[in-house]
Amino acid sequence: MINNQIKTALLLGLLTGLLLFLGYLIGGNTGIFVGLVLSILMNFGTYWFSDKIVLMMYKAKQVDKNHELYKLVEGIAKEARLPMPKVYIIPANNLNAFATGRSPKNAAVAATEGIIRNLTKEELKGVMAHELSHVKNRDTLIATIAATIAGVISYLAYMTRFAAMFGNRDNENSGNIFALLGLAILTPIIATIIQLAISRSREYIADESGARMIKNPEALARALEKLELHNKAHPMMFGSPATSSLFIVNPFRGQALLNLFSTHPQVQERVKRLRALKI
Repeated sequence: MINNQIKTALLLGLLTGLLLFLGYLIGGNTGIFVGLVLSILMNFGTYWFSDKIVLMMYKAKQVDKNHELYKLVEGIAKEARLPMPKVYIIPANNLNAFATGRSPKNAAVAATEGIIRNLTKEELKGVMAHELSHVKNRDTLIATIAATIAGVISYLAYMTRFAAMFGNRDNENSGNIFALLGLAILTPIIATIIQLAISRSREYIADESGARMIKNPEALARALEKLELHNKAHPMMFGSPATSSLFIVNPFRGQALLNLFSTHPQVQERVKRLRALKI
């Protein structure tokens, strides 16, 4: 887990460096300042409101303390010494779950009707421990920062492309313009790759810490195998692929051609790591 934590920190640093570099190309020190201000403003809005937006997007309904899912989550939260999150159910046959919220004190976890029906109690406990691990590790905050920086980079890259195409076209500067244009096209792609690498590293961390939380890696491994098989045949019928990184497995049918562009690690690798875990 320590290696994945270090990897996340390095990737976030690289993503931030990419943002500052692009800002410097556009406007020198002023460009760096603009990039930082944009990043802070976008982070602030996403940090405070993204949980409400995503719960609304998936038609999630909050359950009370008498519901079986609430009791299951409550037990895990007590074992992990976490504040009790709000618990929601998503009206979908897809087998999935996610966590959201800006901090452990303001967290929410959600599970689909399908996952509650189709998993054993121990398997469902493994899934919810994975989600509570995201809460404990503040992965929502990390994902928000990564997504925001990548978004600002894409915006600045668009400005750079516009300036390169419609700005100074003197022959003397044509080489620099084409170099800048090429960089502006490649930079958001690199930023996306880094953002997705961060997402995959956090999934490995949540798998391991969730398995340790309930002292049962096999339960989560079996659950992941069931989720992978079911989701290929029964993808989520509503929502947005842009939110797929929130879920324990990708809820939509589309799969990345290359692992570099995948929001989640390969389930086979996740299962392999879980079964090799010594607790």
